[in-house]
Amino acid sequence: SDVCSSDLLPLDRKNELLRAHPDFLLVISYNPGYQRLLKDLKPSTKQRFVAIDFHYPDPDAESDIVMHEGGIDRDTAQALVRIAGKMRHLKGHGLEEGASTRMLVYAATLIARGIAPITACQMALVQPISDDADMLDALSGVVSSAFA
Repeated sequence: SDVCSSDLLPLDRKNELLRAHPDFLLVISYNPGYQRLLKDLKPSTKQRFVAIDFHYPDPDAESDIVMHEGGIDRDTAQALVRIAGKMRHLKGHGLEEGASTRMLVYAATLIARGIAPITACQMALVQPISDDADMLDALSGVVSSAFA
């Protein structure tokens, strides 16, 4: 059978050439701008893919996710999502990244296991996101006000 060049997968680092299965697909997950100096894709590589831009879920959907995955009640999930919204608004204003849905699930899981909400948020949302003392104080204030 004839082999089309698009059926071949060159593995340059191993100096190998593999034949792709007819159903072969390649999917990559890439966060543009994240650790840019170390892992940025070359423009010629990016142009070989289609892109799907993902955003945070809307607050109701994110609350459902956090409630379900973290095993907590709706009110607590909504409070966590409100905290994340405030943290996300600080991205580019002192924070490199906002709180992810994954981080909210971590906080929810701690709360479901009996950790006080403020302590759980400190552990899962505040401490992992910044090393700056002033930012940590501001984020702690956001958490405290959400559970006051």
